[in-house]
Amino acid sequence: MPLPTGARAPGFELVDQLGQTVRLADRLAAGPVVLVFFPLAFSRTCEGELCALRDDLRLFDDAGVQLLGVSVDSKFALRAWAEEQGYGFPLLSDFWPHGEVARAYDAFLDERGYAARATFVIDLDGVIRASFATGPGEARSLEQYREALTALDGH
Repeated sequence: MPLPTGARAPGFELVDQLGQTVRLADRLAAGPVVLVFFPLAFSRTCEGELCALRDDLRLFDDAGVQLLGVSVDSKFALRAWAEEQGYGFPLLSDFWPHGEVARAYDAFLDERGYAARATFVIDLDGVIRASFATGPGEARSLEQYREALTALDGH
């Protein structure tokens, strides 16, 4: 079960698909963050989900939030996938220690070796204002994101 609403978001430092270091604290200094854990690059359901986010980035821009994808893939795999699909948001590599950040968010599936489909909306104070997850093979909907983003209203 992913970390619940009201929990403090664990800090992290990961590299993105371009090899740039991304720190949650630095991102939160610029605005709220939507953290999207996904199992694996180049997989059908993950591709469908991230393409839907890519195609509706305005949803996040209009809400003033930064979208960050996270998986256990290497930065090299994430770069190839991001370039192929034209993702306009960072994809972070939780490759080593394997799944450490996903584990900190209680979003790692030990029996599968990768992150669950879990999403966290984190406010400027580093508090999780909304979180949701779906089962293996079940895509998250844009409606779930819209609803979760309303949790930032007034925070």
